[in-house]
Amino acid sequence: MTAKLLDGTAVAKAIKEEVASEISRLAGRGLRPGLAAVLAGSDPASQIYVSNKVKACEQLGLYSEKIELPDTISTGELLDLVRDLNSRDEIDGILIQLPLPKQVDTPLVLNSVDPAKDVDGFHPVNIGRLTLNEPGLRACTPAGIIEMLDRYQIELKGARAVVMGRSRIVGLPIALLLLHRHATVTICHSRTVDLPAVAREADILIAAIGKLGMVDANYIKPGAVVIDVGTNRVTDRESLERFFGDDPKRRAAFEKNGSTLIGDVNPREAAEVAGYLTPVPGGVGPLTIAMLMKNTLTAMKMRRAAE
Repeated sequence: MTAKLLDGTAVAKAIKEEVASEISRLAGRGLRPGLAAVLAGSDPASQIYVSNKVKACEQLGLYSEKIELPDTISTGELLDLVRDLNSRDEIDGILIQLPLPKQVDTPLVLNSVDPAKDVDGFHPVNIGRLTLNEPGLRACTPAGIIEMLDRYQIELKGARAVVMGRSRIVGLPIALLLLHRHATVTICHSRTVDLPAVAREADILIAAIGKLGMVDANYIKPGAVVIDVGTNRVTDRESLERFFGDDPKRRAAFEKNGSTLIGDVNPREAAEVAGYLTPVPGGVGPLTIAMLMKNTLTAMKMRRAAE
């Protein structure tokens, strides 16, 4: 068996095209969704993420503001900024790029965002609405996973789903989204007894546990759908050989960069057991920005009652 790859890049492209088309339609009525991206500090990865999000806004026709702040910013100053963004009608979505500087009270800042503008879906109000299956903004990565499963016509109703990880960013919301689609859901974590045996029960296995290549063939039911949410790096040749064998593309990337990306799943073993598998990179990752764009559009339509 060789697993069929779920192409997140293609799905993200389709979502973006749909969002751009809807934005173009609403522009005729004088409506344009707006996103404010707040970046505090000089973390290189965060700078890349925010730049990519602003670039996507430009490509799709959203209004965007990139607000760069020094790493000396205080909690009070950030709260003042969020309060101002909450009050601005042209801003439909507020993105607070994490991590924030260590002196900032991150939960307090995130919880100060107007839930109607919380395009990350992290606010307790939106998590509560998700729990009750009420309309609201959903976390981008979990929502993107559901979009991908739907577009590949993978049946969720009645499926056994196992979610490895319980963060409010991925694990908890994807478990709730699957539950609301009538899957039977088990949430696993670091204290789960005999984790491989529980994982092998899954028709749909979501790996979001943050451990490089942990999920091998022993975790996977033959024919299962395996969604790899992890982002890690292989930095030694022994691991390169173990996870990728003689894959020429991976070896070339390793030689060029001194590392190569991998998720929480052992791709070499999973490909021999799973029915479907998301690659890393090119699987779940591209969906997150696409769903951020879709969430900003949704936030605008909900706030302004636009159809």
